[in-house]
Amino acid sequence: MAERKKGLGRGLGALKIDDVTITSDNSSNDKINSVDINKITPNKDQPRRTFDESSLEELAESIKQIGVIQPITVKKVDDYYVIIAGERRWRAARKAGVQEIPVIIKNDISDLEALEIALIENIQREDLNPLEEALTYKKFSDEFKLNQEAIADKVGKSRAAVANSIRLLNLDKRVQTFLTENRLSSGHCRALLGITDKDLQFETAEHIIEEGLSVRETEELVKSLNEAANAEEESKAPASIKDPAKSRLYHSIEKDLKSILGTKVNIKNLKNNKGKILIEFYSEDELDRIVGMMKKIQ
Repeated sequence: MAERKKGLGRGLGALKIDDVTITSDNSSNDKINSVDINKITPNKDQPRRTFDESSLEELAESIKQIGVIQPITVKKVDDYYVIIAGERRWRAARKAGVQEIPVIIKNDISDLEALEIALIENIQREDLNPLEEALTYKKFSDEFKLNQEAIADKVGKSRAAVANSIRLLNLDKRVQTFLTENRLSSGHCRALLGITDKDLQFETAEHIIEEGLSVRETEELVKSLNEAANAEEESKAPASIKDPAKSRLYHSIEKDLKSILGTKVNIKNLKNNKGKILIEFYSEDELDRIVGMMKKIQ
């Protein structure tokens, strides 16, 4: 096996298979064992939730002809074997009527390592839909207390890619369904995150699908909707807010912030000494850069 990429932890490196032969099911480590398929169960933490039935049928037909060529990886728990990697092969083998399946038993793998292996296997084969990937990253964060940088290091992706993936979980549930069904791309959905009103977000998503808008067109649409909303908000504000001659203090602060962040900054004074600071960005990379600079300021 080729040397694994830096940053995958034990990951797929834990799946290395030497030249071995099939043995009884009481062996372990790198031995390939033949196990009763009914004693194997899926992992509840498996990142992949959906399996294409037509693809499973094709694999099942192949297995009927030549058997299961690549063993799955499992961990023994009590009297059963929990799948670490290879659930699709296991499902297809069941469809094919296979009674026993070749496995590699890895009892020395922790829950974190098992999740890591399952995620990396699916990512490398592009088997996960964007939400399944996002949910797995969130699980790394919530259950194993890993920050985004650590997660990115484990799966061989940039921190920005991990952050953008997790952001998809903030979408309206109806829009998430569009993403899962491939009616919208991740790019479309990242643009839609610019709309905070869930109903408007959903209605906009429907419009995008109906009109067949590109990601770039979606970004322009979201921008125009937000500009219209801001204009409506300003029209309802006190007259003093609409005065184009802002105080010298505000202009000075805006200038300082623009110099620090390298982008346009606008301070809006509402009323009762309360207001808001608007920081503009024009791409996801620029947003990531601005957030990084603000963290350094802290």
